[in-house]
Amino acid sequence: MSEPFTFTSSTPNIGLPLLIAGQAQKEFFLNQSLVIVDSLHRRSVIASQPAPPTNADEGDCFRITAPATQEWVGCEDHISIRIGGSWHFIAPREGMFVFDSAADQFLLYQSGWRVASTPAIPASGAVIDAEARAAISELIDALRDIGIFAPVAD
Repeated sequence: MSEPFTFTSSTPNIGLPLLIAGQAQKEFFLNQSLVIVDSLHRRSVIASQPAPPTNADEGDCFRITAPATQEWVGCEDHISIRIGGSWHFIAPREGMFVFDSAADQFLLYQSGWRVASTPAIPASGAVIDAEARAAISELIDALRDIGIFAPVAD
C-alpha cells in the first residue's frame, strides 16, 4: 500500500513542499512542487475512480473514490497525481472545487465531495405559468451545459 506522503514543512493550502536551509536534493522538492501546481492549476481531474489506471501519463489527476484499491488504498477522497512514475496524493480541503472531465460535472469538497443535484422541472400546481416553466427548464439546461448539474444520461 502506498501511503500519502507528507512533507515536514509545506504550504497550508495544497501541501507544496517547502525548501529548508541545508536541505539535500532541493531539486526533488522544487520539481515536486512544480508538477503539483501544474497538475492542479486547471482545477480538473480526468475522472473519479477507486483504482489507478494502468496507463496514466505524467501529471494525470484523478479523484479517488471509495472503496480505494491497489496503490490508492486508504486515500479515499484524495486527489492523486502521477509524478515521476508514482502517485502523489493531495488531501482535499474545505472549499476545494474541481471539474471531473469524465462525468462532465463540477465537484465541491465540503466534509466530503458534493455535486449539485438537478432540481425537478415543475409539473403540477394550481396555476400553471408556461413561460416561467420554460425559463426554469432553460436555466437548468444552461447549468447542465456548464457542468453544474450532471448531464442527462443517454
